Amino acid sequence: MNKKITIQFLLLTFMIAGVAWGICAVFGVFGLTVENAIWLWAFVALCAFSPTIASYVVLKRNNEVKGFKEWLKNVFNVKTPLRNYLLIVILIAVCYVPLIIESGFDSAQPFYLLVPVFLGCLIGGGIEEAGWRYILQPELDKKFGLAVSSLVTGAIWAAWHIPVFLSQGRIESLPWLGLFAVGCLCMSFAYGAIVRITKNVFMSVLFHTLSNTATVMFYLSDSSFGFALSNGLLVIVSVAIVFVYEKRQRTQNTA
Repeated sequence: MNKKITIQFLLLTFMIAGVAWGICAVFGVFGLTVENAIWLWAFVALCAFSPTIASYVVLKRNNEVKGFKEWLKNVFNVKTPLRNYLLIVILIAVCYVPLIIESGFDSAQPFYLLVPVFLGCLIGGGIEEAGWRYILQPELDKKFGLAVSSLVTGAIWAAWHIPVFLSQGRIESLPWLGLFAVGCLCMSFAYGAIVRITKNVFMSVLFHTLSNTATVMFYLSDSSFGFALSNGLLVIVSVAIVFVYEKRQRTQNTA
């Protein structure tokens, strides 16, 4: 990876998202939205898949992968040490257990929906990590460290969601976009820990998918304190895990 690839990825991602949003906006002027024109969802999907598409195009163009098969293998590399999966479980628990304990949840989806919801969240969310955590955050992390790479990636990630929301005609989503952005910044610390420790794109994909799955399966009660508690703990735990990991690595290298 290098600076050129990172810049190309960002430009292509936002160009695709911008074009898709622009098309939806134009049709919106004539009263067509996803609610009354189902075919517009194709452009919403294009917007949502923009980082994934940009990832493959840019990596292939710069000879970082030979083709789609190699790219797909890298993104879905499930063969990784068990401790990496344990890391994902710990971070998911930090995300939601404090929130549930403090705020509780109103209800839950039937258990039999778990698999289809998981697959839907994988396709509709997790796969975007093929861009953010395959290209962007690892490159920033190498140059600027965990904190800066997490904050910058989180800010870009949050900004990218604006055309995704608008392309669905969800103007009502904008008032809470600031709160959503805070969540993106805090979650990016967890992704930073995953990137640094596992060096496996699939772990980021899995974390994103499980996080979205939990949100869909459980109707969590609204609580500002619960939100602040879970996100604050996520940042602290992520930084602590990286600190312990790197200390152990230094010990092993000097042994």
